[in-house]
Parts: sequence; C-alpha cells; structure tokens
Amino acid sequence: MTIEYAELKSMPLKTGSSYVRPVQDFAERVNLSDPATTVMTDLNKVSVVSVRAKTSMDRANAKMIRYGVRMLLVLDDNEQVAGLLTATDVLGEKPMHFLQNMGGTHADIMVRDIMSTQRELQVLKLEDVQKSKVGSIVASLKKANRQHALVVAEGADGRQTVCGLFSITQIARLLGAQVQSFELARTFAEIEAVIACNNLTCPSPK
Repeated sequence: MTIEYAELKSMPLKTGSSYVRPVQDFAERVNLSDPATTVMTDLNKVSVVSVRAKTSMDRANAKMIRYGVRMLLVLDDNEQVAGLLTATDVLGEKPMHFLQNMGGTHADIMVRDIMSTQRELQVLKLEDVQKSKVGSIVASLKKANRQHALVVAEGADGRQTVCGLFSITQIARLLGAQVQSFELARTFAEIEAVIACNNLTCPSPK
C-alpha cells in the first residue's frame, strides 16, 4: 500500500530575514584554577571565521570588524589551514615593513603577506588542554608572546584537525581584567594585576 504524504505550506521569505548563528556560552567569571576548556572557543559549537590567503588585507580587516573578531583562520584553496591572521598583524608594523620592502600601497597587501604561516604556528593538543587549567593557558600564551593559540585533535593517522582556540583578550575579560588594548604586554599586566588582587586585599574602587 502506497502512503501519501501531505505537502507543507510554504510562504515567501521576508526582506531582512537573518539566520541562526552558533553561539557558545562562557561563564561570567573564571579563575586561573578552572579547567582550561572553560575559556576555549570550541569549534564544534562555534564556526570559526576564515579567510583566503589571497584576500586583500583591507577586506580581511573589514571581515574581522563585521564579525567582531580579532583573528581569522587562513585557508588555502584546498580548505586546509595555511596560517593565522590577527588584528595585531593588520594594525601593527607588518604592513609597513612589507611596503618598505616590496613597495606599493596598502591596497596591494594580501593576507599571505602579513599572516603567520602554518610553518610558524605552534598548536596545543586537545588531550593536554583537557587536563590543564586556565593558568597554564595564560602561561603558554605569555611564553609564546602570542594573543591566540590553536587547539588540535590528532587522529590515529597523526593528522591534525583544528578544533578549538584560545584568545588572551577573552581570557583576560573572563578573569575580570579591564582589557582595552591590542597590546600584549598590557593585557598580561592586567591579568597579573587581577592575580595580585586575588592574593591580596585590594582597595575597593571609588
């Protein structure tokens, strides 16, 4: 016997319609002794914002602003990780150094010209992250003098898949630091001030 199924009623898509974006909820406040995963952006829950290596720097910067992020994962033509582009790369000295060496204008600078390449990137293993604390992530970022760290899962064949990331700016905010700059030294100083206040009796703000 053939079963007949009723069709669903359709309607026009309204102008100005949006779409659901994945969101990861973080705790309002964390401590250095909390599990590292509480401050990790889980790419199984949140889509990472990416860009092609051949994209212009200005377009990549506009994409960061549009999505409210300070880091873009750079992909090659095979959808594999080619590098990492941060707001510091765009707003720092790299563009000027490139123009001094190669000539041209800002409009000529591509993402590949100022990004950190795949060969330059150090990553954290997910299994290590799952056993560590927030303080260890802060220490790792400080030692590497980087604002971001990628987390990878390794398959049985040794192939790596980027599955998470850490941002020192986000960690600082979750720790309660008043971060208002891209400057790494200032960010770490803010974190250390919060740690000092946790260990001592700090004066109440006036």
